[in-house]
Amino acid sequence: MNKLLFGAAIAAAAFAVPASAQRAPQATIIVVDTGRVFSECTACRAASAQLQTMVQQGNARAQQLGQGIQTEGQSIQQAAQAAAAQPAGPARTATENSLRQRAQALDARQTQANQEIQRLEQNLQSTRANVSRQLNDRLNPIYTTVMNAHGANLLLDTDATLAHAPALDVTNEVLAALNTALPSVSVTPLPQQAAPNPAQPQGR
Repeated sequence: MNKLLFGAAIAAAAFAVPASAQRAPQATIIVVDTGRVFSECTACRAASAQLQTMVQQGNARAQQLGQGIQTEGQSIQQAAQAAAAQPAGPARTATENSLRQRAQALDARQTQANQEIQRLEQNLQSTRANVSRQLNDRLNPIYTTVMNAHGANLLLDTDATLAHAPALDVTNEVLAALNTALPSVSVTPLPQQAAPNPAQPQGR
């Protein structure tokens, strides 16, 4: 008996659903290969080449700094071993004091090198983010335009699909539109937002 009542309640609830909720618009889908877009667009290729140069320059600078610090560290270690073999006295004490100063200077040099590399990495990350921002700012309205041209109400990345018909792929249209709208981008760090001016005291 309870099963019949529950079944009747479910049936009643089904009839109570508004008709508009049962008639969802049919999905008209197109797909775009964003991987191709970001690797093949004119601005993307130019920006990628510049970013790669920045990476190479950063790696070269890190290697240069590291080699200099390593060479100085080895020199200090060898001098310390030689000093330890000397007999105790003023000469050995003076040598040890000199080595201690060199070690402190090397520590400071290491800290400065780490800070410089960190700034280079932050600059690279900010530059990449700025390139992506410029591309996405132009791509979003392009997506809408292409969807309207095809009468589509859903645009998917090809990576989000298991399979699709080639006729649904609008990557070439998106690429052509992006090359026209954004032939180049600024390969620079994100612009820094100016800090607000502190409130000025009101005169009496």
